[in-house]
Amino acid sequence: MSERSWWVVRGAALLGAAAVALGAFGAHSLNELLEESGRTEIWKTASTYHLIHSLLLLFLGWHGISIWRCGLLIAGTLIFSGSLYLLCLTGHTWLGAITPIGGTLLILVWFSLVFINKENGRS
Repeated sequence: MSERSWWVVRGAALLGAAAVALGAFGAHSLNELLEESGRTEIWKTASTYHLIHSLLLLFLGWHGISIWRCGLLIAGTLIFSGSLYLLCLTGHTWLGAITPIGGTLLILVWFSLVFINKENGRS
């Protein structure tokens, strides 16, 4: 595994740990706040997408797949889930307008995987 891939794997591990911690935080510490505001499902969506894309990043890093895909994946996860977490915590509904930017980046990463060269993981 290359040095760059190793750093991506470490980043994925941290992103995954944060996903689990934020999911638990929402379920336990913020449960009352989220239920009162009707934002429980939004928090669940944020933490689910956060965890799924942490696992995808781990896979991409482990297999040495192009760094630009990993960068897009990190940015998409932070924008998508991050905007939803902030919306839940602050009540600023305008943050929901940012979420589709992150979602678009995530879709682009998934779509880009169609074009990976099977021999070397590059497009």
